[in-house]
Amino acid sequence: MAGTIEVNEGALGDDPKGARGPGGGVLGRVWKGAVEGIGPVVLALIAGGLLLLVLGRDPISFYGHIVRAGLVNKSGLQDTVIRMAPLLLMAGGLIVAFQGGIWNIGGDGQFLMGAALAAGFGPAFMAAMPVWSSLFLLCVIGTIAGGLLTIIPAVLKARYGVNEIISSLMMSFIGINLANLLIKGPFRSTKTLVPQTDVVPFAKLLPPIPGTRIHVGIVVALILIFLVYDVMKRTSLGLKLRLLGANPRAARHAGLNNSRLIVGAFMVSGAFMGLAGSVEILGVWGYMRADWNPNFGLALFALVFLARLNALATIPLVGFYAAFSIGGHSAARAAGLPDDFMLIIIGLVLLFMALSEYLKERRSGSSGLLLRVLRSLRELRTDE
Repeated sequence: MAGTIEVNEGALGDDPKGARGPGGGVLGRVWKGAVEGIGPVVLALIAGGLLLLVLGRDPISFYGHIVRAGLVNKSGLQDTVIRMAPLLLMAGGLIVAFQGGIWNIGGDGQFLMGAALAAGFGPAFMAAMPVWSSLFLLCVIGTIAGGLLTIIPAVLKARYGVNEIISSLMMSFIGINLANLLIKGPFRSTKTLVPQTDVVPFAKLLPPIPGTRIHVGIVVALILIFLVYDVMKRTSLGLKLRLLGANPRAARHAGLNNSRLIVGAFMVSGAFMGLAGSVEILGVWGYMRADWNPNFGLALFALVFLARLNALATIPLVGFYAAFSIGGHSAARAAGLPDDFMLIIIGLVLLFMALSEYLKERRSGSSGLLLRVLRSLRELRTDE
């Protein structure tokens, strides 16, 4: 072919320079990855601390409260681990999509559809069949619902090249409002004035790990995260996805079926989101109220990019975010601040992550994640 096909090795997830260069051993790469991942978080905490000083609050006391409430306190630590279950599942879904260069922005809608169906069908299923069968079937329904919600943006992108940032975002609005419609309509409980589903009995929720109140959803999430890592790093399917994400033209010239990969990766990504919603309902709440939306998607974007789309690296980052989230709300209340203050910290993490990535790519001259995001946004503006 006359045209030059560029395939960035770094974009494929490997780092041959780092492996061969000085200090490029496993420990060196782990240290480098830790510094690059934690650096933006530390800078965001410093900036947040300065903002707290401006607001007349003590940042040391504020962050200390977060650590005590989210990690040191036994109950808070268990809440942190419980919060990690849906976050890890959603992070796994984002990694599958992002590795293929697919920007699945509609995770919140897919999450809520899985949650609404699990909450709506839960009480009836529990009354009609054994608990384990009900839990399994409800998780399957949520998984399928999340995957189905990605079909339209997936087909539009695969067949017509429609930018999925807009189409998946629009489908997210549909998913969020369809979930609310279900809760306020066919799934609405007749036992309360508040629009919500009937409650699954506490004894029939996902069972806890012995000696704790942490439900087994965290075990499922960790198994799937390891599975995502293994597939991405050690299988031909993972290599195909990374090649697709790095350079679709090269993938096509290599004989890959790009359309099939796009649709498949999109649906798997949505399935992870739907399963996360089911696990959150069946492990924590047992019911769902209308207009409930934890909005996990925005924060997870930052976390998976900080982890360089490495599934295993998301585990400590998700743990950090979960502890920060659980402890942060308590700290914000104690400091007389609204919960929205935590969103400012998340925004600062995103900002410093983007700056860090930009400087890194500028030094190396490579085309990494940030430039891939910017390229997608430029394509979106061109389409407009």
